Amino acid sequence: MASLAEIRAKLQEQDNRGGGNQSSGGGDNAIFPFWNIPENSTSVIRFLPDGDTSNTFFWRERQMIRLEFAGVEGQPDSRRVTVNVPCNEMWGPVGSCPVLSEVRNWFKDPSLEDMGRKYWKKRSYVFQGFVVENSLDEETPENPIRRFIINPSIFNIIKGALMDSDFEELPTDYEAGTDFRLTKTTKGQYADYSTSSWARRERSLNSDERAAIDTYGLYNLNDYLPKQPSEEELRVIGEMFEASVDGKLYDPAAWGNFYRPAGVQIDTSNSAPNTGSASPAPAPAPAPAATPVAETVTDTGWQEPAAPVTPPAQQEQVAETVAATAPAAEGEKPSAQDILAAIRARGN
Repeated sequence: MASLAEIRAKLQEQDNRGGGNQSSGGGDNAIFPFWNIPENSTSVIRFLPDGDTSNTFFWRERQMIRLEFAGVEGQPDSRRVTVNVPCNEMWGPVGSCPVLSEVRNWFKDPSLEDMGRKYWKKRSYVFQGFVVENSLDEETPENPIRRFIINPSIFNIIKGALMDSDFEELPTDYEAGTDFRLTKTTKGQYADYSTSSWARRERSLNSDERAAIDTYGLYNLNDYLPKQPSEEELRVIGEMFEASVDGKLYDPAAWGNFYRPAGVQIDTSNSAPNTGSASPAPAPAPAPAATPVAETVTDTGWQEPAAPVTPPAQQEQVAETVAATAPAAEGEKPSAQDILAAIRARGN
């Protein structure tokens, strides 16, 4: 287990190199759906270390990209769907993600900033621990060690305290650790957790909590990250991104065996085969699925709101940019290739 000084040093190192902060799933109830707690209520959480002792932190960061489609090909009654795909920069260097390699240039043009935010990677953080005081009316699972999917705003509160010199012990320490008070209020139409805070007093784990750790062990948090895409999967992510930008439908024949929208029934018998990946998939569940299905994310109560649709005036500006390099036929919507070509040209 890393010391508090080591965690602070690594957090500071990340900040110095610009790696700081820039979002009910899982099928079982191991994940604590804190976004469902009542307004103006507090649940108390005790974080635990990662089961992977090589991890400096007691969390793992996820970076996902949301690709929206107008519907699904072959399903006339389908509604807009979203496919969540992993950002390859979680593992590789900057520029290794086919989506962000394009989107970074969009921020050079004010008319494309909204679209850039829409396709930018969404961060969330996987923790584990006990729910000490639960403001939800739910049954505690047999294994009381829960997982928490924490959004950036809450993570900044957690990180801020760790960087405070007055914080003398690791909050995950079994003897001198500290509970976290997660409080939900509202700000406008969105849930707000800004009043969450660490408890003022240290608390030693009780006998039941220690027994649970001895009985069930700690999760290896890395098992709850998506697997790194192979070269073939990166190609598919690039294709899906261009189709999403172009307003096309999700194509199950081309992508159904790679990434699928959650909650949508898709026949993949005639889909292009997934011939393998560069890295093995983790196995957090007893029977991992053969096809990497898009991650189910239902915690919309705390997620950052989706980027707004580009206003018509800005759409016209984008169309003018495209026309300067690749004029489209009269009345025809610019294609994804035209948009990307125009943006690349501006970048050059």
